[in-house]
Amino acid sequence: MGVFVFLPLVLPLSAWPIARLAEQHLHPRAATWLLTVVAVVLAVCSTLCLALVMVVGTAQLPGNPLPDGWSHAEVREAVPFDEVAGKASIPALAAALACCAWTAWRHRRVRLRALQALADLSPKRVAVLPDDVPYAYALPGKPDRVVATTGMLHKLTSSERRALFAHERAHLACRHHRFVLAVQIAARANPFLRPLRTAVGYSIERWADEEAAARIGDRRLVARAVGRAALVSRGTPGTALAGFAAPGPVPRRVAALLGPTPSPRNWPPVFTAVGLAAWAAAAGTTASALSSANAAVSLFLILEEATPL
Repeated sequence: MGVFVFLPLVLPLSAWPIARLAEQHLHPRAATWLLTVVAVVLAVCSTLCLALVMVVGTAQLPGNPLPDGWSHAEVREAVPFDEVAGKASIPALAAALACCAWTAWRHRRVRLRALQALADLSPKRVAVLPDDVPYAYALPGKPDRVVATTGMLHKLTSSERRALFAHERAHLACRHHRFVLAVQIAARANPFLRPLRTAVGYSIERWADEEAAARIGDRRLVARAVGRAALVSRGTPGTALAGFAAPGPVPRRVAALLGPTPSPRNWPPVFTAVGLAAWAAAAGTTASALSSANAAVSLFLILEEATPL
């Protein structure tokens, strides 16, 4: 197992270059999928790494419930500096798992509170809240609903309202809330993945912008609606909900909509900055997965030998 067990903890750094380049040069759909998959795989590998190191650390504690053979010298030697890293991984893993659970719980709580706020309204696909505070968001559920306040609708023209509803329906149709939750949990598991969380938050908004522009057939109209909503909006009731004018930066979204339609290509050319960054992220993700698998198999074999029948 050796020092390779620690690689998954730092290999998320290899994904940093792709975070900004992907949102600038890839189609938003491709950027969202690429960054989300990379974030989830790296988060799982780093969490597994902490768990493997924790096994050795826990085996050294007095009164631990593990078999005596797990504290054998060969087991301790399987992880370098196990006396420090092994014990330090125990609170680190506990904190990571607690943060992930709290993020999932908060995501669910926000959705439930939003559904409760709509309980008295008719179960239509579009719900209009009598609220002067302007905001709009997509609320997944049964059924999926687009929620907008009267304050937001009064600030937009009829054509801009069509752009707003097309944008929010795109969030629901593409299940963007799942990408948001996945990268939020991944960033909680490993703080090095926070740049990917920010990049995915932006790319899903760009994805919905492009879907709305394709549906309406007028990129300038969608750009104008995004800009106007950003000027009057105060965001959304919670980070678990995708909003029309958030997250930012809105000027980049407007500039992208005023430009040409992005290429639908899912993987960038190799000999470009974004292509090299994508391959670096893919290599780091693969190395992390292989290191975790190697460490898991090695420790399993060692513990199998150390544990008496």
